Amino acid sequence: MNKLSPPMEDYLKTIYLIQEREGAGAGTNAIAAALQVTPASVTGMIKKLAELKLVRHTPYQGVELTKSGEKIALEVVRHHRLLELFLFEALGYAWDEVHAEADALEHVISEEFEDRIAARLGNPVVDPHGDPIPAKDGTIVAVKKRALLNLQAGEAASITRVSDGDAEMLRYAGSLGLRPTVRVTLIEIEPFGGSLRIKVGKAEHSIGRELAAQIFVTDKA
Repeated sequence: MNKLSPPMEDYLKTIYLIQEREGAGAGTNAIAAALQVTPASVTGMIKKLAELKLVRHTPYQGVELTKSGEKIALEVVRHHRLLELFLFEALGYAWDEVHAEADALEHVISEEFEDRIAARLGNPVVDPHGDPIPAKDGTIVAVKKRALLNLQAGEAASITRVSDGDAEMLRYAGSLGLRPTVRVTLIEIEPFGGSLRIKVGKAEHSIGRELAAQIFVTDKA
């Protein structure tokens, strides 16, 4: 990892996260949107990473990580999610503040610092948003989940993850009590693209479909 620049690590992490979300190779436009760069910049960086044998690009199938690229990406993801949890639990950051801070710090912490954070937190397996933290050996536990938007009226489920891509959305979700491990019941879905009425504890709320698509649940109690 020390031989790679932070932008290279960011690309590898981003490709991994897109592959994880989509279950397929990462397209140039998706990478550009995630990193807020131009498609031309993505093409140039992918060429460099391919020369290092960290990614492979197949026409019409997108960019995929090689084993070496995935190993580095998982290490960066581990740093990021451990830092998010440390900032949240040890330093009192709000869960909507930790993502940006972790982005800045993930490239500079040492392996010893990573190990100390993990030990201090009790070797956690998820971050504050419910995302799985890769183990030291690079293994990661996949969590079966579906979007709250896809529940049926009357179904109850436990929140496993809330997408951390939008800090304002996280603040709003938190204000409604929509956090990992919380049980939620879908009461009613309004027709013609309307909102969802949900029950969280004893409270009832109406939320938009955009938010419901960013909250993931499992049937496990």
